[in-house]
Amino acid sequence: MQLLLPLFPSKTSMISSTLGMRRDSDGMVSYIHDGCIIYQHCSKDIQHFRYITSSFINLHLCTQAEVCRAFKVSEDSVYRAYKTFKEKGENGFFGPEIRHGRAYKLVGEKLEHIQSKLDAGQSVNSIAKEEDVRESTIRAAINRGALKKREPAEPDPQQAQKESVMTGTSSRI
Repeated sequence: MQLLLPLFPSKTSMISSTLGMRRDSDGMVSYIHDGCIIYQHCSKDIQHFRYITSSFINLHLCTQAEVCRAFKVSEDSVYRAYKTFKEKGENGFFGPEIRHGRAYKLVGEKLEHIQSKLDAGQSVNSIAKEEDVRESTIRAAINRGALKKREPAEPDPQQAQKESVMTGTSSRI
């Protein structure tokens, strides 16, 4: 049986002893294993880059450290991509994106209910606790104009004087 020598094209950056990477002038990145092109993707496509480098690590064609050195990326980003690959496979990179947080929109009766509490002078914090929404959600609705927060009224000087006379306290020194 004859062994083939791994021949790599010029301008190939080696990732490991058997795996190399070459950027073409047309914006494509080619991965070469023992002289044969095994994968290509656009140089701006980060998801394919993360997927294929994780696949190479999983197939023991290179190590995480070799990927970090060859592409000058952080160890954390390579570790996260490889962890995603092991847990979710290809769908972790190309499947539908599932977000943890969801924007809570105040609509309909809930919006009217919160507005009535704001009109009554109740604090945003207490309303958020009662309605089981985040305080920031109510504040965001106020900022975008969906809710109106009642400004505290300025005390009328004559009314304050009348109240002080009735209670026997004076604001004058």
